[in-house]
Amino acid sequence: MHENRILIVDDEEDITDLICYNLEQECYDVIIAQKGEECIEKALKYTPSLIVLDLMLPGINGLETCKKLKQENKTKNIPIIMLTAKSEESDIITGLELGADDYITKPFNPKILIARIKTILRRAKKTDTDKEIIHLAGFIVNITGREIFYLERSIKVTFSEFEILKLLISNPGRVYSRLQIMQSARGDESYIVTERAIDVQIVNLRKKLKDGGKFIKTVRGAGYKFQE
Repeated sequence: MHENRILIVDDEEDITDLICYNLEQECYDVIIAQKGEECIEKALKYTPSLIVLDLMLPGINGLETCKKLKQENKTKNIPIIMLTAKSEESDIITGLELGADDYITKPFNPKILIARIKTILRRAKKTDTDKEIIHLAGFIVNITGREIFYLERSIKVTFSEFEILKLLISNPGRVYSRLQIMQSARGDESYIVTERAIDVQIVNLRKKLKDGGKFIKTVRGAGYKFQE
């Protein structure tokens, strides 16, 4: 994965020009695609460190593009920020279910988008200096390598899902609100459109953990905790 290389996927030239200009001012290497098929092709070829993906694209739409990216071994771990003119809950939920890591709606402030990008890249890079390996309840969570094993089975998760499990398993028994989970997984610049967005990530994580998902407990009216 190429550090500081961002793939922007949008068929509106004004939008790509705006994002490209602001990212280049921050010394990012920017690649542009206008269609879903082109996004997949360039992601495989250039392995960007992050993808900003519009959902309303000609040909393969953004959601289908996201799904295909997460199915490819070479691109499945690349963080994706969804960019869309729609603000309906269903689009956000579907994108998160497919493995997207964050979202921002049009019209948007370029500075906010760049802050989101920096947050995700900073958290990914932070693991280079983090040496902790957590052993608990049959889990091995390798913070440095961003790997999760449960009963010796490797678990493949998205960037945000990893951050959520890391938070909960690092402090077993402690209850975290949805807001605290969102801020930990995505940074202080994040916001919540609906509590359902966090609930979906938890559901997806439990499914991937299979029997290990039983340790992520719902605390009604409060949030979630990891409990043996």
